[in-house]
Amino acid sequence: MPDKMDALVLLKTDGDDWKPGPKTWHPVEVRSLPIPQVEQDQVLVKVLAAGFNHRDVFQRQSLYPGTFFHSDAQPSILGADAVGVVVSKNHPLANKRVLLAPAVNWHKDPRGPDVPGKQFGILGSVKQTEGRGTYAEYIVVGKDDVIECPEHLSVTEAATVPLGSLTAYRATFTKAEIKSGDNVLITGIGGGVAILALQFCVAIGANVWVTSSSPDKIKRAQELGAKGGVNYRDEDWSKQLLKLLPSSRPYLDAAIDSGGGPLGTQLIRLLRDGAIISCYGQTTMKPLDMPMALVLKNVEIRGECDRFCGSTMGSREEFFSAVKLIGEKKIKPVVDSVLNGLGEAEKGFQLLKEGGQFGKIAIQIAKDEKSKM
Repeated sequence: MPDKMDALVLLKTDGDDWKPGPKTWHPVEVRSLPIPQVEQDQVLVKVLAAGFNHRDVFQRQSLYPGTFFHSDAQPSILGADAVGVVVSKNHPLANKRVLLAPAVNWHKDPRGPDVPGKQFGILGSVKQTEGRGTYAEYIVVGKDDVIECPEHLSVTEAATVPLGSLTAYRATFTKAEIKSGDNVLITGIGGGVAILALQFCVAIGANVWVTSSSPDKIKRAQELGAKGGVNYRDEDWSKQLLKLLPSSRPYLDAAIDSGGGPLGTQLIRLLRDGAIISCYGQTTMKPLDMPMALVLKNVEIRGECDRFCGSTMGSREEFFSAVKLIGEKKIKPVVDSVLNGLGEAEKGFQLLKEGGQFGKIAIQIAKDEKSKM
């Protein structure tokens, strides 16, 4: 074992003339740090590859709660997603590929975090997880926070699974209660969570339609099993969608949404009585509306969004269930781009800011894994 490791840390912008928002862009830097010490009930994992998430961008803009900056006294390492190999010899999964639960202190309660006296938190540059992150050659996690990686996944595919699959699983099954035969709308197809939600729905036999501003992304969604899609920039997109629904069941049982805003009003004619809108984000920067017409139809809006709401992501049990589903159904996450080494991390941030990707962005970290990617 080496004494040091490379890690990507979050630094504070020089001066005091910045404020949280899109114009702020805190620097990141690859630093050589001591390999973390393993405490009781923890394991050391060698990180093979990691995945990017939009929260990484929010952290560099000071828009993510709990984020703090790197210092000699307390490292602040970015990243929540990773696949790695358990180094600790006495663990049941020693020397095996594992996926890391991306969060702590939420074990299994479907309502919310359930560890008394401890705050829920996600890996990557936040106080709740002591600044531990996956953009590093090694990471320490709880001994019960790892699960064996499905064999059919490549290293880069596996690296993108944790946070996206947890969010998608909770939004799809815990919140929207999707089952075989349901008609489902997934908005804003193209991001990692939306694509995984699509794959989960298709895997269990639900019928899925999507929205996007990109005809190419709609086409690619159809290649993954979507029945069809519409361009949400068209004023009459909901009428177009209605024409696509089957005549035998011309309504939606649920919508899985990342945008918020006027979606509730737009879906009034499409949602069945008692339908569910599961909202995991608000990219419109506005809360999802709830017109009285939806109240009269007994429609429920169920939300979770790590940036805008108090509830976030999901439990360890939901994460393990997501990984098991991925393994059983041989689901392969869609990877848009693969970067080679922490030195190329800035490219990943820029790709996320531009927002044109279809699927996830992965970064190779273990130097001896390049030929296996």
